[in-house]
Amino acid sequence: MRILVTNDDGINAPGLAVLEGIATTLAGPQGEVWIVAPAFEQSGVAHCINYTKPTLITRLEDRRYMIEGSPADCVLCALYDPMKDARPDLILSGVNRGNNAAENTLYSGTIGAAIEGALQGVPSIALSQYYGPANRELDDPFEAAVEHGADVCRRILAQNKGDHNGYSLFWNVNFPPVAAADVKGIRLAAQGRRPGVNFSTVPHDAPNGRRFLWITGGNQQVPPADGTDADVNLDGYISVTPMRADLTAHDVIEGFADMNT
Repeated sequence: MRILVTNDDGINAPGLAVLEGIATTLAGPQGEVWIVAPAFEQSGVAHCINYTKPTLITRLEDRRYMIEGSPADCVLCALYDPMKDARPDLILSGVNRGNNAAENTLYSGTIGAAIEGALQGVPSIALSQYYGPANRELDDPFEAAVEHGADVCRRILAQNKGDHNGYSLFWNVNFPPVAAADVKGIRLAAQGRRPGVNFSTVPHDAPNGRRFLWITGGNQQVPPADGTDADVNLDGYISVTPMRADLTAHDVIEGFADMNT
């Protein structure tokens, strides 16, 4: 396989090295792994792109590039510059430091790269490592992703029969906040919503009198509805969520059909 790897934590993030190992296993001895990742951390940028300014791309070594832009920029730059003569068979984004389950999914640059890959017609998987008390202090907090990442991706690819109805599928994988040996299995799960958990701001007054606001997240250990992504993660399972970029509330359209005139 020919695999493109990117992330939103930056070119030097430990999770990128984890994903490079997963990609190397998947690609096989005759395959290729290409790294095109942001120069700096891009957490929380979602699916944004550098639409109004140029994007600097720097070749670091063979098949390894650094982009001064977002994860979606990395996908665009890879497909239309260094990989333009032979597109990847698969795009992997991550492994993110922290979960991209429930409401976090909407803000995630890791997910943004997978969205762009799907829009460009390339099978794409986003991978994230949930953090919690049971894995935060491990020698390698990513060990669940290291141990189980390649197998999960193989299972997804075996089931991914192609999807050409408008917005293509992409896949969101979250590894639970436990040691690798304590992972209970894999669960196909819908995106959840942690009740009462939202981003907010914390104020800080600088010595010069100016006021700054820090964005802060909510409690990541609050479970959403039973069987949804973060819920199964907190129960020790890897969540796999098939997604599309279509934001239409189809149930509302069906329920309000008599609104048409």
